[in-house]
Amino acid sequence: MGTGRRSARAPVLALALLLACSHAAVVAAQDTERIEGSAGDVLEDDPVGRLKVYVYELPTKYNKKMVAKDSRCLSHMFAAEIFMHRFLLSSAIRTLNPEEADWFYTPVYTTCDLTPWGHPLPFKSPRIMRSAIQYISKRWPYWNRTEGADHFFVVPHDFGACFHYQEEKAIERGVLPLLRRATLVQTFGQKDHVCLKEGSITIPPYAPPQKMKTHLVPPETPRSIFVYFRGLFYDTANDPEGGYYARGARASVWENFKNNPLFDISTEHPPTYYEDMQRAVFCLCPLGWAPWSPRLVEAVVFGCIPVIIADDIVLPFADAIPWEEIGVFVAEDDVPKLDTILTSIPMEVILRKQRLLANPSMKQAMLFPQPAQPGDAFHQILNGLARKLPHGKDVFLKPGQTVLNWTEGPRGDLKPW
Repeated sequence: MGTGRRSARAPVLALALLLACSHAAVVAAQDTERIEGSAGDVLEDDPVGRLKVYVYELPTKYNKKMVAKDSRCLSHMFAAEIFMHRFLLSSAIRTLNPEEADWFYTPVYTTCDLTPWGHPLPFKSPRIMRSAIQYISKRWPYWNRTEGADHFFVVPHDFGACFHYQEEKAIERGVLPLLRRATLVQTFGQKDHVCLKEGSITIPPYAPPQKMKTHLVPPETPRSIFVYFRGLFYDTANDPEGGYYARGARASVWENFKNNPLFDISTEHPPTYYEDMQRAVFCLCPLGWAPWSPRLVEAVVFGCIPVIIADDIVLPFADAIPWEEIGVFVAEDDVPKLDTILTSIPMEVILRKQRLLANPSMKQAMLFPQPAQPGDAFHQILNGLARKLPHGKDVFLKPGQTVLNWTEGPRGDLKPW
């Protein structure tokens, strides 16, 4: 009986909310709000002058030849590793003198070996990374004096340096042993997880800035969609029995809200996808195989309040972006109550989230533009590295001291590449 009453009221409630939120969005479009306190200061930090990075020169088989072989690497969500390399080559923080470097960067593209369907081959990635580390350790003295403790690597795989797209197998593998002392810059972030090493820098996935820019709608466009989502609810190819993919959270969204007038959700990806996000109040950002996805970036850039459904997720640049203030967090088990949760948020709270999202510095921090711009994701990464300086005494090893075991890991990872 209670369900029937809720169903009967839903169209009226939907109309009232959409009218209110539509008006609110137009008002919010004319106003922005700066993040107060330390988070706002961190977001606007300038890393230039605070650190120096030496970029190793590797044979092109580790980077440029991979892109030349398959240009899809430039546009998929793992492309941050490529654009970070390009950015550093012309950055003011780059030094050509390794003796004065604070950090060392190894430009290796571990996600640019793709299947015909465009997915990175996780089986080769550890071998590529091991090969690159062997190369720098034999030709320069800097890896050996710290065993990587003053080196950083960009590892944008689903589960970072665990190098697998399925969580169970990623946990079984663990972080590649040779990277245990290095700082990892990765899209994956989840509290108390074997694939998130302490001290890692969590970054947004790559989303094409220029492409998104061409789909901008006028800022005064009403937000006439209450909840928006496009994507898979089930992955029958890789999870035929169901329940494993997205830990069942996406399936729960579909089963509970496919007929709810408040929810514009579908597996279809229309050509107006970016425009639709700009007409929505809330954009669902549920976990998939991993907790993160480009939807988080798209939601922030398009001013759509992200509804984050991924328990214990560690979000990008959390010391600079106040995720609790701009987003809505919903526990995976609470997905069936999603409509009640979102319709219960006071209008003044929605308005403030929209004002914060309208701040250009918030959007800039989530993007990897070419050329780079002040405050963008490149600079946020450098800020994160600068805040780790100066290095502690435990970074440098004593003469003859070793910590890492070069023969540790799955047998397949030890094969030459």
